[in-house]
Amino acid sequence: MIRLLKTVVVIALLMIAYIAIVNRNSMEMSTRQKVLKAMYPFFTGLNRLFGTNTSVRSNPGDVPPVVSLYDLQVTMIDGTKKPMSDFKGKKLLIVNTASDCGYTRQYEGLQALYEKEKGNLEIIAFPANDFKEQEKGTAEDIATFCKRNYGVSFPLASKSVVVKADRQDPVFQWLTDPAKNGWNSKAPAWNFSKYLISADGTLLDYFDPAVEPDDESIAKAVRK
Repeated sequence: MIRLLKTVVVIALLMIAYIAIVNRNSMEMSTRQKVLKAMYPFFTGLNRLFGTNTSVRSNPGDVPPVVSLYDLQVTMIDGTKKPMSDFKGKKLLIVNTASDCGYTRQYEGLQALYEKEKGNLEIIAFPANDFKEQEKGTAEDIATFCKRNYGVSFPLASKSVVVKADRQDPVFQWLTDPAKNGWNSKAPAWNFSKYLISADGTLLDYFDPAVEPDDESIAKAVRK
């Protein structure tokens, strides 16, 4: 019994040390956020092992949109309006995000992808509180959290409703309505679902949350 208790104590101390090391550069994070950040590799490993939240859906034959995405506007995190047509000419990855999610550490991967593919790819994050209320912060809270902890420099939209509901953001209405995008009805499965748009405004792919930003399927789709 004593040996078991000693083992538990050692494991607990190692976990505390690991969490501290992972979060040595984290700023103003809650305890929950620090634990989630540290546990991300284990969390995603389980996703891969059991095949959860790992599906990919692709446009079945270059089906064009019925309604142009570029006719829409997006409200940015600072409250300004930005025409979606400003993103025309590059591929665009649209991701619904949250600060208190098991997938939040994907901000790192998204930033790395953004820097690697600059000139070829734009990214817009849409913070959303739709899944277990994992994004309760204000616009200022979200922007500060992303910048300080993950160095995010790609555009952030204002906090939005991304699930199918009366107040669903117009961009996500387009992404999840085949009468608008041409083929896809799949709404975000959870935070950090990803939609890839071509340089001419065609919806190309949907990636489940556990498909990480550095996954080969995303890399191939971006460079295709």
